[in-house]
Amino acid sequence: MPKLPRLALVGDRSPLVQSHQRIPGVLTALTETEQLPVDAYWIPTTDVGDLTGFDGVWLLPGSPYASETGALSAVTQARENGLPFLGSCGGFQHALLEFARNVCGLSSAQHGENNPEGDDLIVVPLACSLAGHQGAVQLTAGSIAESLLGRGQTFERYFCRYGVNPAYVQTLTSHGLVFSGHDTEGDVRIAELPTHPFYLAALFQPELADGPRPHPFIRAFATAATTHAMAFL
Repeated sequence: MPKLPRLALVGDRSPLVQSHQRIPGVLTALTETEQLPVDAYWIPTTDVGDLTGFDGVWLLPGSPYASETGALSAVTQARENGLPFLGSCGGFQHALLEFARNVCGLSSAQHGENNPEGDDLIVVPLACSLAGHQGAVQLTAGSIAESLLGRGQTFERYFCRYGVNPAYVQTLTSHGLVFSGHDTEGDVRIAELPTHPFYLAALFQPELADGPRPHPFIRAFATAATTHAMAFL
């Protein structure tokens, strides 16, 4: 029998987080509409340990996390070990924070929600909260995001109040991170790492997409995890 990919769903599961309520339906749809069954495990940020044995890591919304350290460890392990990684909302924010600290050398980098008075605030409050909003995202030609969505613009759902600090965009990109999606004002909405087998993070929440099929980002993540699982049979 084919090996089911083991997914680490990292986040502090709560019935109050709409994204978390949608995940079971998304997993079912992966099996029923995409023929991409997965073996998914919810892991609280306080319980993140060695993720060896997993085939993909999804850092879910729900920040501030109970353990910032645990959330960042999940990102680091996925990035350094070539595990397919998907980050949405808070997952996007913490992926950037991890990259700033561990790749760009900004050891004092902080998330403004957790440490608003800290130095090197990589993640800061948005000029206008996107909690409960929808908005257009312009995609960079030739990017992974554009290839997955098959068009130059997408319309996505948000539930967030924090985003990347524009003052650090150049530093992050100079170390290899690619910002492949922006809103109509030019603010970053998608990040990807082309040198990684699959590393994609979005400030919006693809798990909230309407329709019977999972969002293309989620389908691609599950496909990458399946490929990883088969490579290690």
